Amino acid sequence: MHSLQAKIAVAYLSLAVLIVGLSIVALIELGRIENKVREGGKVAELFDATLEMRRFEKNHFLYGQASDLEEHARYVARAHELLKRDAAVIDVLAGSGAASRLADELVLYAGAMAAYARAPSNETLAVAARASGNRIVTVGEQLSLRERKSVDIALQTHQRNFLGLLAGVAAILVATGFLLARRVTRPLKAMEHHMEAVASGQLTRLTPDSRDREFVSLTDAFNHVLDELERRQHTLVRAEKLASLGTMLSGVAHELNNPLSNISSSAQILKEEADADPAFRAQLIEDIDAETLRARHIVRALLDYSGDRAFQRDRVPLAELVQETLRFLKTRRPTGVEVRVDIAPDLAVYGDRPRLQQVLLNLIGNAYDAMGTRGELTIKARPVNVGEKGDDFPVHNGRCRAGAQAIEIVIADSGPGIPPEILERIFDPFFTTKAVGHGSGLGLFVAFEIIEEHEGCLIASNRPEGGAEFRIRLPATPGDPA
Repeated sequence: MHSLQAKIAVAYLSLAVLIVGLSIVALIELGRIENKVREGGKVAELFDATLEMRRFEKNHFLYGQASDLEEHARYVARAHELLKRDAAVIDVLAGSGAASRLADELVLYAGAMAAYARAPSNETLAVAARASGNRIVTVGEQLSLRERKSVDIALQTHQRNFLGLLAGVAAILVATGFLLARRVTRPLKAMEHHMEAVASGQLTRLTPDSRDREFVSLTDAFNHVLDELERRQHTLVRAEKLASLGTMLSGVAHELNNPLSNISSSAQILKEEADADPAFRAQLIEDIDAETLRARHIVRALLDYSGDRAFQRDRVPLAELVQETLRFLKTRRPTGVEVRVDIAPDLAVYGDRPRLQQVLLNLIGNAYDAMGTRGELTIKARPVNVGEKGDDFPVHNGRCRAGAQAIEIVIADSGPGIPPEILERIFDPFFTTKAVGHGSGLGLFVAFEIIEEHEGCLIASNRPEGGAEFRIRLPATPGDPA
């Protein structure tokens, strides 16, 4: 039974059967009690008849009236009639033959009263009649007590059975509710956890925690949405990379123009000065070779950036990477923006050079856009011990661990800064403050993903003196997460 709907239907049907069963048992028990009460009424009727019989007996002994004797005889006959009618009930209460013995006692009692009526002055006959009547009343009283006790036992048994059945039904209800809740709540909790992960950018596929058809279908639909979302995100990330590549191409074109111009000039001189000094000709050829290597290096950087290849961690000289990125962004740099770089020549990080360059392209390009026509961009880097005294970097951010060695890169601008209300959302995918058509909202998201891929950290904040500041921490040694 791999259907939640079927399980719920079976559970409710079982509960309905239990409730109907409980009702039937209760009705049977109530029927038994009703029979007991009815039997008790019969015994009470016989007991009342014997009491009335004795009352008229006493009246006759006191006053000697014939009417009392007649009433006495009438109640004796009534007692005989009740004994005959309810003999089975009396035998059950007092044992087999009890009704017959009581009837015989009534016959003796009636005879004793008749004998006394014929000789009212005979005290012996009066004593015999009283003794016989007393025995009859005593038996009637015992029958009444036994019947009441029987009814009380039946009521207690019914109450005990009913409470036991109610406790059983309540236990089954609780167990059924617990099992159903577990069957429903656990898979839903798992889906909620995965959805929270998706909301934070982790596209983790959901494995079904239940074999129920409804949850399997829901899980398949959820995973299909994740696959589609991941495919579209890859497409958009590629589009963001192509947009950055367009910016880089513009810089590369200007960068290539210089070595190509130098090569052209040197080649023109060699052509026109055929009889020039051999040392001068050798110098020109060396210049052409150097500029060719420079152009090849620029083209190789472009090819490395644009190529779709697996992640490779190598030693990357940081100052060289920053300078190269600044050259590629030369055409985007406003004329009134001053750039200050404070990075030691021997400082290096370990990571994938093209991916790190994409991060720098995004952050520096955003800083240029934020500052407008005038401002100051500061890029600096230094080695740090994560979590050391005086370190204000939030160590819980990203994958940074206290005690690790890292290289911290700071990119700060003098622009308007980041509005506090959107600071926490700055790295969310598709979030942008730029006008429609001027930003995809993926640049900072891609930068954050690349830094996390390097097992590093990226945070954004506003500087006290104004402007935005992005701080990056990257591994200082191979395979050592920051």
